[in-house]
Amino acid sequence: MNEPKAEYKSPGQLITALLASKGWTKRVLAIVLGIDETSVNRLTSDKRPVTAEMSILLEELFAVPAEDFLALQKSYDLAMARITSRPDPKRATRASIFGGLPISEMIKRGWIQADDVRDVSVVEAELIKFFGVNSSEEIQVLPHAAKKTDAFSDVTLVQLAWLHRVRTISSEMLVPKYSPASVKSAIAQLKTIMPSPEETRKVPRILAECGIRFVIVECLPSAKIDGACLWLDDRSPVIGMSLRHDRIDNFWFVLRHELEHVICGHGKAAPILDSNLEGERAGSGDGIPEEERVANLAASEFCVSQKLMDGFIARKAPYFAERDILGFAKTIGVHPGLIAGQLQYRTNRYDRFRSHLVKVRSFVTPSAIVDGWGDIAPVGI
Repeated sequence: MNEPKAEYKSPGQLITALLASKGWTKRVLAIVLGIDETSVNRLTSDKRPVTAEMSILLEELFAVPAEDFLALQKSYDLAMARITSRPDPKRATRASIFGGLPISEMIKRGWIQADDVRDVSVVEAELIKFFGVNSSEEIQVLPHAAKKTDAFSDVTLVQLAWLHRVRTISSEMLVPKYSPASVKSAIAQLKTIMPSPEETRKVPRILAECGIRFVIVECLPSAKIDGACLWLDDRSPVIGMSLRHDRIDNFWFVLRHELEHVICGHGKAAPILDSNLEGERAGSGDGIPEEERVANLAASEFCVSQKLMDGFIARKAPYFAERDILGFAKTIGVHPGLIAGQLQYRTNRYDRFRSHLVKVRSFVTPSAIVDGWGDIAPVGI
């Protein structure tokens, strides 16, 4: 007998109908199947599921495809699960938060206190505390409170976590009152130490003296953050850097970039988060947001006078000898790595001149407030 499966809502209903069509009792079916009558009663009342093995036996007896019994069983199980399952509005929130944040890394770095990443309630409570919100639902909307000058994508939760760490650390730092006028003097001081990587140790002090909090926080996995500009209030600017590209050219470019944001008052309405400040995104072409264009131009000019750089390239292209790079750097008072960085950008040959791109993290971090690379910033003490 070929019964239309669509008429039945469960395998038990179909079996009952098939018995009736044959004029069989449940006892007869029990005898034929070689099982007790109680088991048959459970099958017809859907209290016992139809297994793959049972579906084949029923197929032999009733000429109904085994797949029909199994499909009805699956549909029935799903329907019952929907009835008994209690919707949890927090499940989607947890998926977003736990899927978007490197919880294990945050625990390892001391940002949140939890013994096990699987202890959801503890981790959730710690994240609420970390972000300074009242509920986990509020964490989801936080990315809209920051502005990513990338302009090609939204701020992610992992980037926001890094930004919050910078804010938390900087809020406990004591610096003199911010003086916009003294920033120009600070920039002049910074200019004098650019030739020497070792002199980058003076950067935190120079910035602090004009009221700018400077924080270095190691980047979180996948965050791709270079720097940030934020304000604790209208008179308390903060510059955060990740030093993820531990190179002298990138250090000075990102630092001066963020300084220009401070000078212009950028980031007061919403923190500015700068990512991938290299290549085209470090330029001033179409598609670059105005705030970024201004900051990029200031940073480029600070690192190497663009007029002088144009002249150097015009004289030496297409060959840039080592002695020419060293001589030009000495003439304008910068480290050769800054010339190398500009040449890489201008020629789009990032495989060249790399020997000049020295590391600076080991010089600047000892005198700075640092969180990462094994160090945990002393906050909340």
